[in-house]
Amino acid sequence: MDIVIIGSGPAGLMCAVKSSENTSNKITILDGNEKVGKKLFITGKGRCNICNNTTCDEFLKNVINNNKFLFASINKFSPQDTINFFEKNGTHLKTERGNRVFPVSDKSSDIIKTFLRILKRNNVSIELNQLVIDIKKEDDKFIINTKNKTFICDAVVIATGGKSYSSTGSRGDGYLFAEKFNHEIINIRPALVPIKINNYNGELSGLTLKNVKVSVKINNKTFSQFGEMLFTHNGVSGPIILSLSSYINLYQISGCILSIDLKPNLTNEILDNRLIRDFKTFKTKILKNYLKELMPSSLIEIFIRKNHFEEDIKVCNITKEDRLKIVNGLKNFSFEIKCLEDIETGIVTAGGVSIKEINPKNMQSKKVDNLFFIGEVLDLDALTGGFNIQIALSTGYVAGEYLANIN
Repeated sequence: MDIVIIGSGPAGLMCAVKSSENTSNKITILDGNEKVGKKLFITGKGRCNICNNTTCDEFLKNVINNNKFLFASINKFSPQDTINFFEKNGTHLKTERGNRVFPVSDKSSDIIKTFLRILKRNNVSIELNQLVIDIKKEDDKFIINTKNKTFICDAVVIATGGKSYSSTGSRGDGYLFAEKFNHEIINIRPALVPIKINNYNGELSGLTLKNVKVSVKINNKTFSQFGEMLFTHNGVSGPIILSLSSYINLYQISGCILSIDLKPNLTNEILDNRLIRDFKTFKTKILKNYLKELMPSSLIEIFIRKNHFEEDIKVCNITKEDRLKIVNGLKNFSFEIKCLEDIETGIVTAGGVSIKEINPKNMQSKKVDNLFFIGEVLDLDALTGGFNIQIALSTGYVAGEYLANIN
């Protein structure tokens, strides 16, 4: 069987590996880029967080959209299978905070080299600088046209990724190919993306907050994340902000309030009692100097302004009402949301080819025989920590396994 895989990200590479195992299949990977795995190369800041060292059940809890669809594929090729795959093929891995798995070398290139060694051994052909501009099916054959070549094959696997980071080749081409074959495309939007905030001039840019809780309330639903965040020149980012964005990107969030709990491990009452004690000790201090005990110095000026305190007010002049205002400010350090950053800055793309039209056991289209969709092009996305690459690997694996067995 002649098989063409469009895209050389983790999904396409894994599909090529599996579909070329112990078969007479002729496998060709087409990619519009000048090198294989261009987006994979930059993931994890070049270190490549290849997966998360967790169970299948825990993995599914970290998938934001359509996690039930992944039940078959993740149980067929689990995070542990990913680890075993790379270890068996000579790339040693390590597990870091949050069960994130990286190559011991901290080089994403080692992950790509592992794939390339296997593909070479399995006689898989890789055609680079071959941007696909059209696909059609005539009788039982697919005809694929690039700018300078035509490929005819029995099966096509769309592994083109999403629409974020277009410089890496994620142009959204896969959605156009899917629509050509009458597939529904679910609302394309950025996921794992920074959030812009209103009335903010970037004065906190570079500030990192650890062990905080960030919440957004939308339509009587509250979405919260605990951990680390940072301020940027036009808003907020960092692990918990990126995760939060993936929960709220289905909603109209402009004007909603993003609330930071700077002291999530303390109740209002405990925090108030602390202030009472401290105010007795530091009664001659100016409030803004005392606040260094409670928050990073760069937050203090904004905190003073937000809560309408006089610049030089002393602790001894703080009333009970003022004290409760400080407590509330520490537990609800708030900003009005402007919008999410655009899709170009999203780590992954949410939305995509409707999973209702895809067989979850082998990723084959329910509308067109021998047409497959794998990885980020599908309406699937997950939190940070290696979960999205695992989606790509697992969906690529089951499609490849099926293709290896239909000769």
